[in-house]
Amino acid sequence: MKKEYCGLFGIYGHPEAARMTYFGLYAMQHRGQESAGIVTWDGASIREQKGMGLVADVFNERHLGKELKGDIGVGHIRYSTTGASLIRNAQPFLVKFGDLHLAIAHNGNLVNTLELRTELEAQGSIFQTTMDSEVFVHLIAKNLNGNTIEDAVMKACRKVKGAFSLLIMANDKLIAVKDPNGFRPLAIGRVGDNYAFASETCAFDLIDAEEIRPVNAGEMVVVEGGKLTSYTYCESAPKRQCIFELIYFARPDSTVFGEVVYERRKKMGAVLAEEHPVDVDFVMPFPDSGNYAAVGYSQQSGQPLELAMIRNHYVGRTFIQPSQDMRDFSVRVKLNPVKSMIKGKKIMIVEDSIVRGTTTRTRIKKLRELGAREIHMRVSCPPIRFPCYYGIDFSSKGELIAANSTEEEIARFLGLDSLHYLSIDGLLSSVEDKDSYCLACFNGDYPIPPCKGYGKMCFEND
Repeated sequence: MKKEYCGLFGIYGHPEAARMTYFGLYAMQHRGQESAGIVTWDGASIREQKGMGLVADVFNERHLGKELKGDIGVGHIRYSTTGASLIRNAQPFLVKFGDLHLAIAHNGNLVNTLELRTELEAQGSIFQTTMDSEVFVHLIAKNLNGNTIEDAVMKACRKVKGAFSLLIMANDKLIAVKDPNGFRPLAIGRVGDNYAFASETCAFDLIDAEEIRPVNAGEMVVVEGGKLTSYTYCESAPKRQCIFELIYFARPDSTVFGEVVYERRKKMGAVLAEEHPVDVDFVMPFPDSGNYAAVGYSQQSGQPLELAMIRNHYVGRTFIQPSQDMRDFSVRVKLNPVKSMIKGKKIMIVEDSIVRGTTTRTRIKKLRELGAREIHMRVSCPPIRFPCYYGIDFSSKGELIAANSTEEEIARFLGLDSLHYLSIDGLLSSVEDKDSYCLACFNGDYPIPPCKGYGKMCFEND
């Protein structure tokens, strides 16, 4: 299954910064359930609380009301895409450099980590974690002598390659940065007179914040003394935003990259119905990820929508369970069909994506056992044929079912009467900014090729 990467939240100048950060992370819990962390600045020192597990389990009232004092807060939720599933790899990552206290939270993957680590270690840097995020810390520290923190951050960001959205607390400054291609989302908001940053705008909704705009690709935003200053730290590069945010990862009530996720998913389903119609009794999703594309498919095709699979909402997303045993268990308990709806029916299942296909195969088998007459599937994204190097833990190419099989072969493996995917052209017609998205997992056209040694970075516990 797909693994998510991370979620970031930061706020400046709020008297209850820790509590606001907690709520922001809570709203984005779907972006990672492995670890959570919050740091605050109280005017003299950084305070932190990090732990493994869900946001509500890591923090309590003592942390939010007494220990995490300060009016600047940065929070992070994580699923490991690089770096082992250990507490030492939980973020934000903290260091002290002279009088400067730094806290860094990172969403994305760098593709030249091995090259940079080797170079930095040869110069005396000692790494404490297996995270590519720690590379930023050493690069910033290296560039601080004689430079402002703003200059050091910009120099560091010019050195790295890959996907990164960063929130950096540097004493009484809050800094937000996005890579030159804009792979990972990060938005600016306002709570009264206070600025906030979040990976998704649903975090702003929970704290009643106003969305201002996304952080731009290649931009560094600094908030100090309540004033926001923008810098462009590199030459312009083609936008290559992660289109899987719109297909799958982001909450449907979020705006990501300036696009309303709910509307984009409905449009993908509608285009899918135009490209691949079939006569069925009803359309159904595998909830929750396929829900909104299924609505679009149903409305465009004129075929009724039925919610014939019921989700147990007390089971977490299968792809963020840390062990195979737990994933298999989740497949069995997560979804259950309404038996009376299935027998003798011709069914259209709308799904958002297929990675390995093993979970889907189990669900189709159950529908067959319940007497479905025909089972067709339409997928609201193109076939995933190539691994992602920028923050989504898609399997190696050898494990991606669409990399090695035709649609007909996949249909037979899954037990379907027919299977069709949304075309790349159809996907691009479903979004507003058609030329700004990364499609590498579909077509292998990598905006930034991984450097030599990528994937061999001694992450022995991954």
